[in-house]
Amino acid sequence: MPTTKMTYLICYDDHRSFTEDVRKRFSDGSRYTVTSFHTQQEFKDHCRAQMDSGFCKVAIIGVPDAKEQFEMIEEMTMEIKRYDHKTGLILLVPAEKMDYLKKVVMFNIDAYIPKNANSVLRIHNAVKKLISEHSMAIYRKRRNFSLYVLLAFLGLSAILVLLAYLKLPKYF
Repeated sequence: MPTTKMTYLICYDDHRSFTEDVRKRFSDGSRYTVTSFHTQQEFKDHCRAQMDSGFCKVAIIGVPDAKEQFEMIEEMTMEIKRYDHKTGLILLVPAEKMDYLKKVVMFNIDAYIPKNANSVLRIHNAVKKLISEHSMAIYRKRRNFSLYVLLAFLGLSAILVLLAYLKLPKYF
């Protein structure tokens, strides 16, 4: 029976606009831990401290309305991926600036979500997708290890059968 893994949601919300909705949506304390930061430095420090890759981590960044701060967001996303490349990144963007932001910040982003009434539901779906991808990566590693053990056993068995055939041909 699979165990429930913890998922860490790390929110950067400088205007305190979406964090409470995210907390309400992910209220199960046994599966999700939601932390919120209002300054960029605290957010980066927390991401740097959470470098353990055993857990699924998702960073949700609320993008400000000013186009001048988009370069700051790109720098922040690059720095988060530098700390832990397995951290999922979700950008919550004003709808009218979505295309411009996709041109400026185009690498390492898992989901661009427009700010509207459905944004919390879209965040939930994106987080579920990232959790699924994280679980698939874990199971892929286990599957590959099991396959290597099986191939080693089959190779050893073939060698033993060949040695037995050469040493004791009368039994074959």
